[in-house]
Amino acid sequence: MEWKSIGLSGLLVFGMLTARAQEPADALRYSWLTQNGTARNQAIGGAGVSLGGEFSSLFLNPAGLGFYQTGEFVLTPGIALKNMSTDYLATPSSAKSNNFKLGSSGFVFSSPAAGRRIRNFAFAFGASRIADFGQHLFYTGTNHQSSYSEQYLETLVNNNVTDPNQAATNFPFGASEAFNTYLIDTLQGSNGSLAGYKTLANPSYGLIQRNNINTSGGITDISLGGGFNLKGKLYFGASVSFPFLKYNRDGQYMESDASGNPNNNFNYFTVNETLNTKGIGIASKLGAIYKPVHNLQLGLVFQTPTIYELTDQYSVQISTDMEGYGGAGVKQQSSLDLNNNQLLESKYNLTTPFKVSLGGSWVVNEVENVQNEHGFVTADIEYVNYKGMSFSAYDVNDTAAVHYYSALTRVTRNLYRNNINVRLGGELKFNTYMFRIGGAFYGNPYQNQQANIFKLSGGLGYRNRGIFLDLTYVYTLNKDINYPYLLQDKPNTPAYLKSRNGNIIATMGFKF
Repeated sequence: MEWKSIGLSGLLVFGMLTARAQEPADALRYSWLTQNGTARNQAIGGAGVSLGGEFSSLFLNPAGLGFYQTGEFVLTPGIALKNMSTDYLATPSSAKSNNFKLGSSGFVFSSPAAGRRIRNFAFAFGASRIADFGQHLFYTGTNHQSSYSEQYLETLVNNNVTDPNQAATNFPFGASEAFNTYLIDTLQGSNGSLAGYKTLANPSYGLIQRNNINTSGGITDISLGGGFNLKGKLYFGASVSFPFLKYNRDGQYMESDASGNPNNNFNYFTVNETLNTKGIGIASKLGAIYKPVHNLQLGLVFQTPTIYELTDQYSVQISTDMEGYGGAGVKQQSSLDLNNNQLLESKYNLTTPFKVSLGGSWVVNEVENVQNEHGFVTADIEYVNYKGMSFSAYDVNDTAAVHYYSALTRVTRNLYRNNINVRLGGELKFNTYMFRIGGAFYGNPYQNQQANIFKLSGGLGYRNRGIFLDLTYVYTLNKDINYPYLLQDKPNTPAYLKSRNGNIIATMGFKF
C-alpha cells in the first residue's frame, strides 16, 4: 500500500504531528478484539450468542443470563505464552513474551419471578480482560529505498519552513530534534540562500533498520447486566460496559550505515519513543434468545460502539553519530529539552465499531433441568463496522484539534473495511465430566493488506454439587502488519507479523 494514495487528508494529518501523536493504528488496536470469556466459553471457540446459563453471557449476549436459576461466582485466571515471528525486507526475526491474563470473572444473582409470563430473572456483575497489549516486537532489514528520517523532511516541507530557526524549535517531537542533531540539515542554493532540507541518512548507501518495541497494558471491561426468561421460549437481556484502557509503548528505532564508509557523514541514529495512553469508555449490549423448538436456540445481540475518552502522554529522544559532521561525538536531544521539560499530552475521544452477532445452538436432549443435557453444538457469525471508527476532539472549541481529528478519521476510514468473524464449537457431557472443542476466525480489517486471527481450542470440565472446574488451551495464530514509518511520496514497506500464542485458561466457580 502506498500512503500517498490516501490523499490530501493524509498530508494534513502527518503534517500536524508537531502537536498530536495519534495515528490510525490506534483505532484498530482498541477495536480488533477477540472474544475472551470463561474457560468453558474459550474451549468452544468463544461462541455463545445463542447459549445461556454461562457467565460469559454477560460479555457476549446478556439474554443468556435469563437461563440462570441459581446464583454463581466465577473466577478465570490464565497465562498467555506468546511467540512472535517477523519478516521485514526479506529478513526474518523472532521474539517471545509471557504474561498473566484475567478472563470473565464475577457474580450472578438469580431469582424466580412472581408473574406467570416472566419465570425468572438474573443480574450479573463482572470483569474481563478483553484486550492484552503485552508484547515484544522486533524486526530488522536493510533498506535501499527510504529512511525513517524522511518523515522529518516531510514535516518541514508540509509546513513551508524556510527559516532554520523555526526548524530548530517549532517541531519539538521530531523534526526539530533531527535538525539540531544534524540528522537533517539545510540545502544551500547557488546564491547561498536556503534551498530546502536533506537527510544525511542516504538510502542509496543501504540502511540497516531495526525496530524494537515493548508494549504492555490492556482493556479491562467492567460490566453490569441483566436478563429474564419469558415463558421458557424467549430470553431478553441488556448490559452496560465500562472498559478501562491502559496502553504503554517503549520503542527504539535505529538506522545504521550498511556501506561501511567512515567518511560519508553518517554512522547511525536512534529514536527512542515512549507513549502512555489511558482512559475509560462506555458501551452497551442488547440481546435476545429464542427457542422455536425444544432443542434449537437462536440468538441475536447488538453491541453499540464504545466511546472512549483517552489521554496520551508522549516523548521522544533522538541520538545521532554523524562521523564528526557538525562536531565530534554522539549528539542527543529530547522533546523535553524543547518543550519546557513537559510531555506531549493529548486528550481526545475515540469511537470503536458497532457489532451485530447472530448465533444458533443445537442442544442434545435439552430439558428444563440442564444437568440432564448430553451436549451441544453452537456457532456465531459477527459483523464488525470497522469503517465506523472515528476520532474527535475532547475540546470542541479547539479548532485545530477539531480539524486534525476530522482528517485523522478520514484517513482511518480509508485504511480499514468492515468484516465478518465466525466462532463455533461444541461440548459432550458424560455425567459430571465435559469435553469441549472449538475454533474461531476473525477476518481481515485492512483495505489493502492481509491480516487475520485464527483460534483452535479444546478443554475439559467438571461439575458436581454446585462446584465446577474448567481447563482450556487455546492456540491462536495471528497474521498482521506493522509499519516502522509512513511516508507520503514513497511506497511504504511493512513488517509482516505472525504470532503463535498459547493460552492456558482455568475457571473455578460455585453456585449459591
